Amino acid sequence: MIGVVQALDAARGITDRGFTFVGARGPGEDLTLSFDQLRLEALRRASHLRTMGLVKGDRLALVIPEGEDFIPTFLAALWLGVVPVPLYPPVSLGKLDAFMDALVGILNVARPKALVTSERVGKVLWSADGKVTTLERVVLTSELRADVPLIDPPPHPADEDIAFLQFTSGSTSAPKGVMVTHGNLISNSKAILHDGLQWRPGDVTVSWLPLYHDMGLIGCLLLAIYHPGPLALLPPEAFLARPALWLRAIGRTRATLTVAPNFAFGLCAKRVRDEELEGVDLSCLRLSLNGAEPIAPAAFRRFCERFARFGFDPRTLMPVYGLSEASLAVTFSPPGRGPRTVRSGGRELASVGPPVAGVEVSIRGEDGGELSDGAIGRIHVRGPSVMGGYFQDAGATAQALRDGWLDTGDLGFVEGGELVVSGRAKEVIVLRGANHAPQEFEDALDGLAGARPGCAAAVGLVPEGADGEELALLVEVEREGVLAADAVRARVVERTGIRPHTVELLLPGTLPRTSSGKLRRAEALRQYLDGDLRPPRKVTLLRMAREAALSAAALARLRFSR
Repeated sequence: MIGVVQALDAARGITDRGFTFVGARGPGEDLTLSFDQLRLEALRRASHLRTMGLVKGDRLALVIPEGEDFIPTFLAALWLGVVPVPLYPPVSLGKLDAFMDALVGILNVARPKALVTSERVGKVLWSADGKVTTLERVVLTSELRADVPLIDPPPHPADEDIAFLQFTSGSTSAPKGVMVTHGNLISNSKAILHDGLQWRPGDVTVSWLPLYHDMGLIGCLLLAIYHPGPLALLPPEAFLARPALWLRAIGRTRATLTVAPNFAFGLCAKRVRDEELEGVDLSCLRLSLNGAEPIAPAAFRRFCERFARFGFDPRTLMPVYGLSEASLAVTFSPPGRGPRTVRSGGRELASVGPPVAGVEVSIRGEDGGELSDGAIGRIHVRGPSVMGGYFQDAGATAQALRDGWLDTGDLGFVEGGELVVSGRAKEVIVLRGANHAPQEFEDALDGLAGARPGCAAAVGLVPEGADGEELALLVEVEREGVLAADAVRARVVERTGIRPHTVELLLPGTLPRTSSGKLRRAEALRQYLDGDLRPPRKVTLLRMAREAALSAAALARLRFSR
């Protein structure tokens, strides 16, 4: 396979069908770009970035929520050999302070020369002013759309050249910048396309996943360029507001492939009404990938039962496993088989399949020795798609990589040649000498009336005077007064045999999450113990006006003062 930009060049001669941005021109109005149009727009933006002095190896931060602007800007950076750093945008003013603290922290690690953002997001970036010493300029996406003399096509990148920096989700530690090389990307993309997905001519993909994270960026966007085929993209916020839009887009485009984290399947089963799917036929799907977070078999079973009447085939469900440090894919379930589950320690767990081509998986004990099949240990991964290290973080690199093997930090075991993931090593709860994964207790709340799907955090805490850890559950409710703590305790005792010591009921949006939506359990516990676990602040007109005024002045300084 060739570099991404060269693949985009080749795509023009293979198909006219390109990317559709659902609702980009307003409700019900889509924007479609052919591969030829996408190439031209990427080249135009690359030419603009060159005039701004960006050269090979410079980092370029991207805080762009709109897919129709993110994609050509990301490709423009690759065109120049500039290293794009995709970063998540703010989702609400209610948690803006926490967002800005995290953003500034990541920027000071990545050390970008410039940052590209949209007019909408640029209005809230004022508090970054003066806090990132390497940042010479903030560029608005509207500036990159103007006509400009175009530069020449780029040379092929070397395998060892960094393609982009993918910052880890930070679910258990501070985010770190994974150096994804062109060689990593080519190897992983080839394994996914030909081994994992068994890609077919005519495949159509629908996704709402954010493009600043590996599953949306590599698993959807770049694969659609490497093996050119139609890709329809919904904004993540549109899916979260109306999950039915995802299923309607699948039916409307006759999509054969889609991908989502586990919570999305549970959310659809709970919130999508029959009348929203009138005329929708999901029988077009060939594969429905489920990954990016722990997989709860009960959730995907409810999805299958709920949408069988609309033609959904359970055999299309495909649990997968991967992580940023391996570019993306590590294991894929066999296509068309449907989910396979096993029982371990009283829990039902989903197999995530055998390793993809070129990747090896080893289960290791605490002493580093390899364990036999069926024994739970730390999951280690080796292969050409595994990173060479974290950007400017030799200490973290040395902890994660030894003799070419990556310690993923996840726990699991191998059975019948397939990997089963059981939890995170750093989040294990120890109750009376027995280890428990937090998912064991969080999954017990699946389907409990009044509890928000996928919005509970199980953590271990040591109460004053106690002899050891006790179980605490931090649970977001649909609305105040719809769920009692005793109902949570009863459900957990029924499903696990363990009674929670503490149950805290929370308003929607209270639990801290990573950029990809994963629960930050350790941070949730810290905030709870410090008395800082609160819902997002209400957004008032006065606060919006203040943010706008501060942003206008600071953004002007960031854009033009250097």
